[in-house]
Amino acid sequence: MINRSSSLLLSLLAAAALAGPVSAQDAPSDTPSDAVEDIVVTARRIEGPMWEVRRGDSVLILVGSIDGLPRDMEWRTDALISAVERADRVLFPVQGQASLADVGRLLWRMRTLTRLPGDRTSADYLSPELEARVEQVTGEGPSRKSMLMLSADLMEHGGYARRARPVSEVVRRAARTNRTPAEPVGVFRGDEMVDKILTTPPEAYVACITAAVTAAEAHPEEAAQRAEAWRLRRVPAVLASSLDQATNACSYWAVMGQGETLRGIWNTAVDEALAETGVTVAIAPLRLLAELGGVLDRLEADGLEPLGPEWRPSTP
Repeated sequence: MINRSSSLLLSLLAAAALAGPVSAQDAPSDTPSDAVEDIVVTARRIEGPMWEVRRGDSVLILVGSIDGLPRDMEWRTDALISAVERADRVLFPVQGQASLADVGRLLWRMRTLTRLPGDRTSADYLSPELEARVEQVTGEGPSRKSMLMLSADLMEHGGYARRARPVSEVVRRAARTNRTPAEPVGVFRGDEMVDKILTTPPEAYVACITAAVTAAEAHPEEAAQRAEAWRLRRVPAVLASSLDQATNACSYWAVMGQGETLRGIWNTAVDEALAETGVTVAIAPLRLLAELGGVLDRLEADGLEPLGPEWRPSTP
């Protein structure tokens, strides 16, 4: 049960608990232009959405990642690894710093994490129509599971891979192996995250459950189509998939109402990267990059030219 939930709302906390922080190192002060071009050419061969942004002597390579990619999915990682190994610095998504005490609190409050309060069921929080849809998917009556656990079940029905293979995992390993300077764009305290998870009322998950059951009702092949669209850089198709919309709606940031905070963190990180000489590779959530008014739209509005796949839906 812990593994399943960590793939969704607890992903940041679980990652922090199971892996030590990535240490930032001093980046080289100067990178020859021919080396920069070599890295950029290599990065253009990356499978998955990637954009190149230049400002003066700064080059930012934005790699759009999605959650729930199955570990057995075939996609070439060699170009991504090579670009990371030769970059001046690497940026990872926001990282939670969880202590053993934080993990202990979660284990001690396991019932709160996995069950609804008292004798309540999902029918006490969902509309009759939504409850009926959930029961149709699960094949059971009103659920006693917490909304966190119920959303995880529905996401799995929709094709979300419980044993996911995050893009950041591939990059993190490459950065460590080559001692490439790397750091998260931001850090959240584990105790604050635990408090939010344990005290957020079930009602806050209604939008998540709605999106998750919609993904579960979709054609079974849609999850595979989403993964393939990501690999082939068909960004609008990825964002339009019901599973991707559910993944966003059920993220920690959405459920906890922290979406604007996350956008602010990434906008600041991108601006700082473009003020640094050399090449920065950043692994960022694809939806945050490509959504209306997202990072790519903002960079273009600032007069920069993100080179890469089209991220906006085509106009009829």
